[in-house]
Amino acid sequence: MGKKSVYFGVFTALALIVSYVEALIPFSFGVPGIKLGLANIVVVAALYMWGGTTALLLSVVRILLSGFLFGNMFAILYSLAGALLSLSVMALLKKSGRFSVTGVSIAGGVFHNIGQMMAAGLLLPKAGLLYYFPFLLIAGVITGFLIGILSMEIIKRLPKGSKK
Repeated sequence: MGKKSVYFGVFTALALIVSYVEALIPFSFGVPGIKLGLANIVVVAALYMWGGTTALLLSVVRILLSGFLFGNMFAILYSLAGALLSLSVMALLKKSGRFSVTGVSIAGGVFHNIGQMMAAGLLLPKAGLLYYFPFLLIAGVITGFLIGILSMEIIKRLPKGSKK
């Protein structure tokens, strides 16, 4: 078993634990769908360490496990929609080389919320959805900024051999 496999397992466990801890925090901004998204610290670090495919696999595994353990099918669908769009955008921006880790993470936060709104538009009555959109975009920028800073610090501190 290679180092990458071991780190992937550790990252998956860490993302799942962080998801669980975040689910325990009684936390409400008055707008449905706003979360800190702390597990995305692990996903952004994985994107920079191993690339988009591995980060996507990590994200999907974490969403499915945490959804079945702590959530429900709607939580899984919304999270997957947000994660797929978010990771696609983050991978493209990272590949361009024009954005910092924080900039990539901010875009990820915003597009995660856009993906969730798109899923909600397909699954829920449309009335009132647009009311939440500006709040979700602002939340995406703020949480994306915080996640980006924390991810950058983790990436700097990981051993060099873990990035293969």
